Amino acid sequence: MSRRRRTTTSGTFLITSVAHNRRRIFQVDATARLCIEILQRYRRQGLYKLHAFVVMPDHIHLLITTENLPEAMKHIRGGFSHALASKFEVWQSDFDDREIHNEKGYLDARHYIHQNPVRAGLVVNAEDYPYSSAFRPKGVEG
Repeated sequence: MSRRRRTTTSGTFLITSVAHNRRRIFQVDATARLCIEILQRYRRQGLYKLHAFVVMPDHIHLLITTENLPEAMKHIRGGFSHALASKFEVWQSDFDDREIHNEKGYLDARHYIHQNPVRAGLVVNAEDYPYSSAFRPKGVEG
């Protein structure tokens, strides 16, 4: 994958980061939950605003606003790799990002993220996928 030189590092972005060789590392519940824990940790530390996310079996999608995209992704990917303590490569060497410029782009990106498990046939309704910001446990109002 050839990486274009980004001129803007701050803003709102749709991010896709893929597991090395598309290994399905996130199909393991504990690994998917660890990824979400890392995302929330750096969100709480103020590295970014996390608007939406989904952890798929072999990749993640994020909708974030940050002042420093390379730094935020270094923490997310590196923090997860460190916490996982795997002897194997965890991530593809790069990630894909698309800057969001307006409300329609934001809403489209959030919908794309939340519908990813539905399109993949993992669930019928986005709210049923436990590794997504769209998740709504049964019997919980909100």
